[in-house]
Amino acid sequence: MNKILALFLLLSGSINKADAQGNKFPDGTVIPKWFSDYKKIRVEKLGKQFVLTDYGVKNDSTIVQTAAIQSVIDKAAVSGGVVVVPKGVFMSGALFFKPKTHLFVSDEGKLKGSDDINDYPIMPSRMEGQNLDYFPALVNAYGVNGFTISGNGSIDGNGLKYWEAFWQRRKENPNCTNLEVSRPRLLLVWNSNDVQVQDVKLKNSGFWSSHYYKCNNVKILNVSITSPHQPVKAPSTDAIDLDACTNVLIRGCYMAVNDDAIALKGGKGPFADTDPDNGGNANIIIEDCEFGFCHGALTCGSEAIQIRNVIMRNIRVDDAQRVLWLKMRPDTPQKYEYISVENISGKARSLIYVKPWTQFFDLKGRKDVPLSYSEHITLKNIKLDCEIFFDVATTEYDVLSDFHFENLNVTAKKADVNKGIVKGFTLKNVVVNGEEVK
Repeated sequence: MNKILALFLLLSGSINKADAQGNKFPDGTVIPKWFSDYKKIRVEKLGKQFVLTDYGVKNDSTIVQTAAIQSVIDKAAVSGGVVVVPKGVFMSGALFFKPKTHLFVSDEGKLKGSDDINDYPIMPSRMEGQNLDYFPALVNAYGVNGFTISGNGSIDGNGLKYWEAFWQRRKENPNCTNLEVSRPRLLLVWNSNDVQVQDVKLKNSGFWSSHYYKCNNVKILNVSITSPHQPVKAPSTDAIDLDACTNVLIRGCYMAVNDDAIALKGGKGPFADTDPDNGGNANIIIEDCEFGFCHGALTCGSEAIQIRNVIMRNIRVDDAQRVLWLKMRPDTPQKYEYISVENISGKARSLIYVKPWTQFFDLKGRKDVPLSYSEHITLKNIKLDCEIFFDVATTEYDVLSDFHFENLNVTAKKADVNKGIVKGFTLKNVVVNGEEVK
C-alpha cells in the first residue's frame, strides 16, 4: 500500500502530507482521532480462549457441526472470552455470537459455511433496505458491543451451490429478484457498537459478504474479501454493505467480488425516510485499499436515503466497472452529499457513474415522484485508464450540484463531459487524453 501512496504523491507533485490525508470531513467538520487509531486486536487480551477442538468439535470438513460450535460460543458468553477456530476446516450453519464473545480464526483455520440452506433458519432480519424475515448469515452478532473478529484464517461461505441455483432461477425467470433464491450472507453485525474486524479472509459468500446494520464505530482493517466473477459468477456478493451506520473506518483491505465492493445503504421506497428501521450513513473513511474486479468500488445505493461525509483515498483500482457509482433511485427520496474520492490510480470502465436505478421501481401509490440529490462531490488527484470518463445521465427527478474535479489525468475512449448536467461544476487541472478540460 505504501507504493500506492508514493505514486499519488508523485502524480500530484505539490501535495503535502497534510493536504493528502486531511484532518476534516468534506463538510468541514474535524475528523475524530478515533479514525487514526489503527491498533490491532490481540487475542491474548480478549479473555479465556475457547478452542473448538477442546470442546468436542471435530476437525472434519465433511460434517456440519452447528450445534457443537454454538455450544462453545454459549460457554464463552458466560464469563466472556474468544472462540478460537484452530488449524483445520470446521463446517457450520448459522452461528450467533453473544455479548462478551469474540471470534479468532487461526492462520490455517477455516470456518466453512454449510451449503444446505436448512442450516440457516429463517428469522427477523434485514436485507436490501427492508426489515423482513430472512436467512441469517454464517456468523451473526446481534447487539454485541465490542465484538471482534481477528486472526489470519478464513471464513468461507462455500457458495457455489447457491450461485448455481440463482443463475438457474434467473435463466427460468430473467426478472427474478435477489431474494427469490435462498442464500445466506457470510457476516451480519446488527445494532452493535465498537466493532473491529481485522486480518481475516472472507470468501465465497452465498449472498452479501459482510453486512453492518445500525452500527457505530466500526473498524475493518487489512481484511481480504473475495468471490469469483468467473467461471461461475457469485451474484450479489458485495464485499462490505454499510446499512445506516456512523463512524466507519475501512483500511488496508483488498476487495474483489462479483458485485459492489463497498455499498452504502439505508432503506428504499417512496416513504423510506419516515421508516424508523431505516437510516443514513455518515462519517466513513476508506483508505489504503485495493480493488480487483467489482461492479463499483464505492457505490451509494441502490437502497439508500442519506449519505454524508464519505472519504475514499489512497486507492488502487485494478478492474472495477465504476470507481464512484451514485445510484439515483426514482422511487426513493435520496440525498448523497459531501463525498470525496482522492488519490486514486489504476483502471476502470467508468470513473464516475450517475444514472437512475430503476430495477424493481415501485412508488407504492405515492402520487409524486421523490427527488434524489447528489451534491458536494469531489474527485481529486486521480490517474486512471478508463473507457468512459463522465458516465452521467439524469432525469427531471435527479438534482446534481457542486461537483469539483481537480488534478485528474485520465485516458478514456469516451472523454466528453456534459457540464450542464451539474449546477456548480468546477474543473481544475483536469486532463483527459492529454488535453485539459475547461
